[in-house]
Amino acid sequence: MKLAFTDNEKLKLTAEGILVGILSGLVVSMFRWSIARSLRIFQGLYIAARTNMGLIVGLVVLMIAIAIFVGYLLKKEPDISGSGIPQVEAQLAGEMQMHWWSVLWRKFVGGILSIAPGLFLGREGPSIQLGAAIGQGVGDLTHDNVGVSQRVLIASGAAAGLSAAFSAPIAGAMFVLEEVYHNFSPLVWVTSLASAVSANVIALYVFGLQPVLQVPYKFSLPIKYYWHLIVLGIILGLMGRLYQICTLAMPAVFNLTRLPRYIQCIIPLILIVPLGMWVPQFIGGGNEIIVDLQSYGPSLGLMFGLLVIRFVYSMISYGSGVPGGIFLPILNLGAIIGALYAIAMHQMGLLPLYFESNLIIFAMAGYFACISKAPFTAIILVTEMVGSLKHLMPLAVISLVAYIVVDLLNGAPIYEALKERLSINSTYLNRVSKFNDRLEVPIYEGSSIDGKYIRDIPFPKDILVVSIYRGERQLIPRGDTLIKAGDRLICMVNAGQRAKMTEKLNNLFKSMD
Repeated sequence: MKLAFTDNEKLKLTAEGILVGILSGLVVSMFRWSIARSLRIFQGLYIAARTNMGLIVGLVVLMIAIAIFVGYLLKKEPDISGSGIPQVEAQLAGEMQMHWWSVLWRKFVGGILSIAPGLFLGREGPSIQLGAAIGQGVGDLTHDNVGVSQRVLIASGAAAGLSAAFSAPIAGAMFVLEEVYHNFSPLVWVTSLASAVSANVIALYVFGLQPVLQVPYKFSLPIKYYWHLIVLGIILGLMGRLYQICTLAMPAVFNLTRLPRYIQCIIPLILIVPLGMWVPQFIGGGNEIIVDLQSYGPSLGLMFGLLVIRFVYSMISYGSGVPGGIFLPILNLGAIIGALYAIAMHQMGLLPLYFESNLIIFAMAGYFACISKAPFTAIILVTEMVGSLKHLMPLAVISLVAYIVVDLLNGAPIYEALKERLSINSTYLNRVSKFNDRLEVPIYEGSSIDGKYIRDIPFPKDILVVSIYRGERQLIPRGDTLIKAGDRLICMVNAGQRAKMTEKLNNLFKSMD
């Protein structure tokens, strides 16, 4: 097991990351295009069904057929359930291993069939898992299928998937580092960025240069109105905590139906028929709603009703376990909350209505930041999706306030919480591999081992600290080597025990506080 990568190996891994990005860009672009076109077809069918009873019956039968087929896919491959981001996190943590080809084609087909009829689900979570599967596949085909090399390719594929889904390469790389991989290693950063940029080139060629959420606005928000960011941030934090609680509770609610987990998707698929007939413009992931939100007029009743519909049915859609994400629905709910707040403040004479678009943009970032607890990703993502750098300061303010509120309410990152709900095979966690692996442990400011000597830290016997990186400089650890914040400890562990060793180190550091 190598302790460090040579320059040639780093270049090779970056080149493989570019290949992963190109392949992910092609697959995710097809996925994104298929969903958009199919959704328009279904919206047309829902409208036509208003005056055609036979078409209503046909649509119900079609939804039952889709539910049965998607249920079959879920039964054969349970790892395609939900957004896929918790599964990717668990895989990178060494807690599970996925069969990349099985996940790739089933997630692709199941995701289209689940999202296209209009369920309130996003394409970005499945896109991240599709990219991760492609990264794993490239690792297998290039023999980088053991240890850190494959994890880097999986992470870069996840970055490419989000980049192609939203045409947001910087946010794709940042999301992987901040939320999925939990590691700002230069090797991961460079490879993920190369993969994300490559995927975005493909997406831009297919969908054009226009930002995904081009919300029009007239003026920048003056400093005198910044107090609204604090109030709105508090509201977003409270609503974000409610979203977390409801999302985590929905599987238990669905289990009350006594339907097998893999067939519970029949409930939202049948319910989407009357909902699509009633408000076809409000179904789906919600990106068009965000763009058109201002055109609905300054009606508090309409905005509140839209918020209730989107919130409740988002819970039903995702809670059923179908292949689909919550990324875009979260942004959509944030935008509606921002519009609702702007209209309410305008009617009270506290804010001009032409700042509604500003608050729509800001609230998207704040809502996503507090639910995922990934504020940097939220700021960069909304900046790239809107296509403007003029909002960085208010985005930072509202994201910080919303984040703090959820933190005070003991809210955990939603994807981390969902990962803990996964059924992890204990046999897999207790396996022993014939390979050794590299475990990289970043030392944060305030860590319990910051300022301690190596000899004073009771590392588990199955962990060997073999190297310390201080910036770009590599140190050989000795007993009198002082650990400092910002260091990266490189430990040698058995490849099959990587997840358990990570947990042991976390418990060790907590016990030393």
